Amino acid sequence: MSSPTLSFSHSVIGLFGLAGAAGALAASSAGRLADRGLGQRTTGIALLLLLLAWLPIGLLLHSMWLFIIGILMLDFAVQAIHVTNQSMILSVRPEARSRLTAGYMIFYSFGSATGAIASTWIYSWAGWFGVCMLGVLVSMIALIFWACTLNTSDCSLNNQQ
Repeated sequence: MSSPTLSFSHSVIGLFGLAGAAGALAASSAGRLADRGLGQRTTGIALLLLLLAWLPIGLLLHSMWLFIIGILMLDFAVQAIHVTNQSMILSVRPEARSRLTAGYMIFYSFGSATGAIASTWIYSWAGWFGVCMLGVLVSMIALIFWACTLNTSDCSLNNQQ
C-alpha cells in the first residue's frame, strides 16, 4: 500500500487496523453461538466468509471501498473462527483450560508466523495478486478440511465416556 501505485503513508495504512472493531463484534456473536452448540455451523459460515473476503481484497488497485469491505469481512471471519475454535476446544476438558489454551495459542502463533513469512515471499515473487491467491488457497484448504471432518468432529468427550 506504500508502493508508488497507491503511495499511502504509514499512518493511513495503520488506520486499516481499525477494522479490529468489526472483529470484536464477530467474537462476541461467535462465542454466543458456540455456547449454544452452533460452533460447527459458525465455523463453516466464517470460513466461507473468509474465502469470499479475498475477492474484494484482491481489488485493492481498483476500489479502496471494496478493499475496506474485504478487510472487514476478513477480520470478522478470522475473529469468529478464533473464538469458536477456543470455545469448542475448551469444552472438551474444562479442567485443562490452561494447557489447552497454551497449546492452541502455540499453534495459532506458528500459523500466523508461517502466514506472514509465506505472504512476504509470495509478494516479492507475485505481488498483491499472489498474496490474495495464497489467501484463497489457505481459506479453501481450511474450508475443505472443515467439511471433511464435520461428521467426525464432535468436541465432547462426554459421548465417549
